[in-house]
Amino acid sequence: MNTGFLEIIDILGTISFAVSGAFFAMEKRLDPFGVLIIAFVTAIGGGTLRDLLIGDLPVAWLKNEIITIVIFLAAIGTMMFDNFIKKFNRTLFLFDALGLGLFTMVGIEKGIQHDLSIGICIALGTITASFGGVLRDVLLNQVPLIFRKEIYASASIIGGLVYFLLIQIPIQPEIGKIICILLIVTIRIIAVRYKLALPQFKKSIT
Repeated sequence: MNTGFLEIIDILGTISFAVSGAFFAMEKRLDPFGVLIIAFVTAIGGGTLRDLLIGDLPVAWLKNEIITIVIFLAAIGTMMFDNFIKKFNRTLFLFDALGLGLFTMVGIEKGIQHDLSIGICIALGTITASFGGVLRDVLLNQVPLIFRKEIYASASIIGGLVYFLLIQIPIQPEIGKIICILLIVTIRIIAVRYKLALPQFKKSIT
């Protein structure tokens, strides 16, 4: 495994989710401090839970101060260039989709490093990619996206399964990672574009 390549993916995912969190916070009209907190929670929430579950302590962002700096700069940049960034349609959604793909791969690789089973690795990837958004939505007093009908965590699971199939070919790990990330982002884009969703449970009226 190319550790440098994985670190790049981790940084890109951190930036994507920090920007996404900052956007959500600004839409709720939070003050700058609130925006920073939401950006931070969105970016590190999933990775923190993952590391706690596998006993990799201290958690990643406590061992690497670069992560905190990246989140801070991404949140500040989002606030400073808010009006410019909003000119691009669906910017918030794209950052969130990109973060989903990138962090899924980071979580999967963390599981592989600890010699965990394929199912657990995929679960860790899904947790890494999704839990920060859950915390963000709870703090912003809205139903977490992962619990709504939209295809979200399912995209992480599908991408993870495809990654493990690809590395059996065999294929260069870096190429497999890129394909996995792009697949997850593509699934999210298609699901939102064509309003694809998992079935919802409806309360029966008696």
